Amino acid sequence: MANGPQLKPSPWLLALGSVALLLPTTALAQNKQPTGGVPALYATQAEAEKAAKEHFHCTGAHRMGNQWMPCSTHTKHPKH
Repeated sequence: MANGPQLKPSPWLLALGSVALLLPTTALAQNKQPTGGVPALYATQAEAEKAAKEHFHCTGAHRMGNQWMPCSTHTKHPKH
């Protein structure tokens, strides 16, 4: 029994497949928190209070779930 003609994948098709495999990795890398920014959530009340004074120009801290945010209330900061 004879086999039919062998098809070779074209180089551009192989390149396209490689790019498709890398896209999910690129998307995940973009979900990381940007460096150099000021975080809005902190593990402790003391850290949030320090950030409130240094970065948010307010005082105090308030709980957000199981973490802490700067400023005594959520609406104190003008960007909230």
